[in-house]
Amino acid sequence: MKLNIFKDADEAIVAIADYFITVANEAIQQNGSFNVSLSGGSSPKKLFELLASDALKNKIAWEKVYFFFGDERYVAHDHPDSNYLMAYKALFAPLSIGESQIFKVDTGLDPASAALNYEKCISQHFKDEPVFDLILLGLGDDAHTASLFPGTSVLWIDEELVKDVYLQDKAVYRITMTAPLINKAKNIAFLTFGNAKADAIKAVLKGERDITKYPAQLINPVNGDLQWFIDEAAAAKLG
Repeated sequence: MKLNIFKDADEAIVAIADYFITVANEAIQQNGSFNVSLSGGSSPKKLFELLASDALKNKIAWEKVYFFFGDERYVAHDHPDSNYLMAYKALFAPLSIGESQIFKVDTGLDPASAALNYEKCISQHFKDEPVFDLILLGLGDDAHTASLFPGTSVLWIDEELVKDVYLQDKAVYRITMTAPLINKAKNIAFLTFGNAKADAIKAVLKGERDITKYPAQLINPVNGDLQWFIDEAAAAKLG
């Protein structure tokens, strides 16, 4: 695990964009394609916008990139809360990414069927064991990542790759990749900023192991590389 700490969020986003480009080009050179799982939220949006900017958009052969989602809100694809919609506006549309390269969760199905369908889509794409070149993750104030939330049963799954999860406090469903699938990735990168994340980062990186309270502690790649991209505010309580 490598911890990368930057002065502010802008510096961290520039750094993870460079990292994204490097990993993408290495995967394309070695295998002819780059399989990446995206995360939702405001921080990834800024990353996507930077990758799609005139300064960086020509640094990756985008026609060789396949996009997935680490989790998705159980809403229509045109709903404001949709992770797909955010990525579409910030990344896919500006880069004219083809539909065949985008693997979105079918939220027109019931939650359990949507999860099963997405697992099948992932398995069919990889044909063999699904191993992503890069999985991007965020971290919630409560130490959740993807839609692996504290106290949910999805934290204990060891076989299924994708699962629906019901969040009682929010009265909503989410569809999420499970920790076993995430941990198969060749590269995993957390992107986290701000004072509000300082307690969660301290708990995940320095606290006692308690995955029920701090689900992000589950993320520990089997054979891959794990990196954190955070700013000084988020790292303030690491000591």
